[in-house]
Amino acid sequence: MTNFFQGRLYLAPIGDYPQRVLDLGTGTGIWAIEFAEQFPSAEVCGIDLSPTQPDWVPTNVKFQIDDLEGNWAWPENHFDFIHARNLEACFRDLPKFFQQLYKHTKPGGWFEIKEFEIQARSQSTDLDENHIFNRWERLVRTHVERLGKPANNAANRRYATGLADAGFVEIVEQKWKIPVGFWPKDLELKKVGGCNLSLFDESLEGFMLFTLRELAGHTYDETQEIINEMRTALRNKRLQPYYYM
Repeated sequence: MTNFFQGRLYLAPIGDYPQRVLDLGTGTGIWAIEFAEQFPSAEVCGIDLSPTQPDWVPTNVKFQIDDLEGNWAWPENHFDFIHARNLEACFRDLPKFFQQLYKHTKPGGWFEIKEFEIQARSQSTDLDENHIFNRWERLVRTHVERLGKPANNAANRRYATGLADAGFVEIVEQKWKIPVGFWPKDLELKKVGGCNLSLFDESLEGFMLFTLRELAGHTYDETQEIINEMRTALRNKRLQPYYYM
């Protein structure tokens, strides 16, 4: 998503010399690595449940495999900056997560999260309730929440209210339309949309095989039919698909 933000890795006013930085749900570690290269004096830690990070990284980066729902082992008031993205439906106990963020962030430190809503939308037309974008949202929300992990946290402003309840101040919410596909006329947005389309193409099957087969009890063929319908809709330039972030 750095292309959408003109190459910026973060939006928070963290200053020029952050010392301890934590990247939650680091995934491949690309954000942590690029941040460490931009701030060579910072100690950057990326944490994730899956060991998908590269072996060769800058000396000021380390990766940790752990569950963010457990108790955090870092000292209190430890991090200047905590960064997160794409943590929708990851937590059973959101208030505990916010409390741990507050506990381990230094006074004057910052937390930033970028989160997609799970609802795909069309910029060009109104969609009826049976459209795949709307059925998809209902399927994901209903069955993921059966695991006890609330979804649609971004759409329901649970981050902003939860952070305030935990003690954070100077909370800023921003909302952007993020295109999916090559329909935007603006060249930079067209690149962003193309990257998002590739991302969804690669991730839809793995995510929905679990959601629909394991949680909803659909057959493999039924699941593939829903996935293919979603892929077709996301590729439809006439729909001008987008998500809110």
